[in-house]
Amino acid sequence: MLGTITDDLVAELAGLSFAPPTAYVYNPLVYARAPWDLFCEKYGQGNREILMLGMNPGPFGMAQVGVPFGEVAAARDWLGIKAPVGKPDPEHPKRPILGFDCTRSEVSGRRLWGWAAHRFGTAEAFFKRFFVANYCPLVFMEEGGRNRTPDKLPAAEREALFAACDRALLSTLDLLKPSLAVGVGKFAEDRIKAVAGDRPGLKVGRILHPSPASPAANRGWAPQVDAQLKELGVKP
Repeated sequence: MLGTITDDLVAELAGLSFAPPTAYVYNPLVYARAPWDLFCEKYGQGNREILMLGMNPGPFGMAQVGVPFGEVAAARDWLGIKAPVGKPDPEHPKRPILGFDCTRSEVSGRRLWGWAAHRFGTAEAFFKRFFVANYCPLVFMEEGGRNRTPDKLPAAEREALFAACDRALLSTLDLLKPSLAVGVGKFAEDRIKAVAGDRPGLKVGRILHPSPASPAANRGWAPQVDAQLKELGVKP
C-alpha cells in the first residue's frame, strides 16, 4: 500500500541531514500527511496504466497541501481533497505553511491539473489511468527563503537522498504496475531510468515540465504535452 511506502520513506528521510546553503527542509509527508493519505485513498488504489512523476514539491503546491502539484484550488475543488495541515518545524518565517488557506497559486499545478480537467473531465476519469507522484517529497530552502531543488544538492547529500527516494519509487512501480512511467521534466525521467530503465513491460518517457521558469512551457504547455503523450503511445 502507498501508506506503507510513505511510512518507510519518511523514516529513511528523517535520518538525513543537509548542510548550508540549505537552511530549512520541509517534509509535507509529515505535516500534511492527512491530505496525502486522502489523495492516495481516493486515487491510488489498484493498478495504473501511467505514472506521472514530478521532481519535488513546489512552495505553494504540495508544500502547502500535501498533494503533488497541489495548487490549492485544484486540490480542493477538482480533486476533492481537503484535510488538516500542520506546520513544519522549524518553519521559515518567509515561507509559512498555510495549508488550504494559502492564497498563492502554484502555476505548475494549475497547468497540470487544468490540463487533466480539460482532457478528462473528472478526477475519477483521469485517475482510472494515471497516478501522479513526486520523486522526492522534501522542500529545500536557503536562509533567505530561496528554493533549492534536489539536483543542486552536494553529491554526498544527493546520494543519500536519492537512495531513499529510489527505493520508494521502485516500490511504487511494484505496487501500481504501470506500463508507462512519465517524468514531468528531465530530472524525473532520469530517476525513473536509473531505477527501472530496464524493467520488463515498462516504457519510460518525458513530458515538458509546466514550470513558468521554462520558456517552452509558457508557449502553450497543454498542447505540447498532448503531442508528447501521443508520441509515447497514450491514446485519448
